[in-house]
Amino acid sequence: MINIPLPQIKERISQKTGLSEDEVNQKIKSKLKQLPGLISEEGAAHIVANELGVKLFDIGEKLQIKNILSGMRNVDVVGKVLQKYELREFNKENTSGKVANFMIGDETGVVRVVLWNKQADLINQLQERDVVKIRGGYVRENNGKKEVHLSEISKLIINPPGVTVEVKPYAPAAAEGVRKQISDIKEDDANIEILATIVQVFDINFFEVCPQCSKRIRLKDEGFVCQTHGKVTPEYNYVLNLYLDDGSDNIRVVFWRQQIEELLNMDKPQIMSFKDDPSKFEPIKTELLGNIIKVSGRANKNQNFDRIELVANKVDKSPDPDEEIKKLKEEADKVVEQKEEEPEPVKEEKEKKPFDKARDKDSDMSEHDFENFDLDEKLVDTDEPVE
Repeated sequence: MINIPLPQIKERISQKTGLSEDEVNQKIKSKLKQLPGLISEEGAAHIVANELGVKLFDIGEKLQIKNILSGMRNVDVVGKVLQKYELREFNKENTSGKVANFMIGDETGVVRVVLWNKQADLINQLQERDVVKIRGGYVRENNGKKEVHLSEISKLIINPPGVTVEVKPYAPAAAEGVRKQISDIKEDDANIEILATIVQVFDINFFEVCPQCSKRIRLKDEGFVCQTHGKVTPEYNYVLNLYLDDGSDNIRVVFWRQQIEELLNMDKPQIMSFKDDPSKFEPIKTELLGNIIKVSGRANKNQNFDRIELVANKVDKSPDPDEEIKKLKEEADKVVEQKEEEPEPVKEEKEKKPFDKARDKDSDMSEHDFENFDLDEKLVDTDEPVE
């Protein structure tokens, strides 16, 4: 259902009929008197618009960003690319795929655009400041914010001839998350950053995906079968789990393909060599142990093991010491300011769990754990939307 704000309904009526704001308000009040207690002011405004022959939105109409509403379909939007995010791969239940998103703006506002699966590859063709025209998008609300999603039949036209866009000043969201100690991480933390030591590394899990849509596929009697594309020759995706400890606690961190490649500084062919010969990965596991890394991502509650995990979206293998000292100083200054402003509350000490490798001997993901790992985030973004 499309929820149109009352001021926008009034503005639309005024634009299409030439009535003044006072005249529109009088008509709405009159309608409320005719139907006392039966309709809201918004409902009365809808009736007035209908009686005057005013369409509150037109199918296929190019919209200003400020007029985009949740629930709209087949909408056209023109905007300038203000910020783009990395393409990411996800796995949820029996489905895997790709998602990418970017921010566009015009003279009226800013909105996130979300690309799925094949459309997601278009992110590699985009540059900030490009003008884009979206045709046939649909609008969804994610975490209280509107997003324009592209379906398989939607079109994304990059730098259409003769089209220019003026934009409002825009301050990109910080790429890094909020720094936290592991002991302070909550399951609804959407964009956090930790600095911690690698204390355990598991083997890489490989799984088959459709080469056309990147969804998880299964081996049937006739071979590997995709529900959409039928029998296919599989490609492979992969996931890696490791444990990090920052002195306050430890946490399992999940790395998907792109983050694995960043962590290991390897490309896909190099990583695929570990599929055929896992023993080649053993020296690398040993080399990783004891390294201090910085990881940004979102918290996820693993229902199977009743624990909070971190899903990585960015990894820094060599944190800058000067930058880390600066952050520590800033955090210390904030603590001092807070102590000066208010009395320190009584805080129950949280006992750190000792790290026990044996307790997680199966943490390189059982089939059940892998299949039920939920990556359906509230992006934001963390920058990641909900399909």
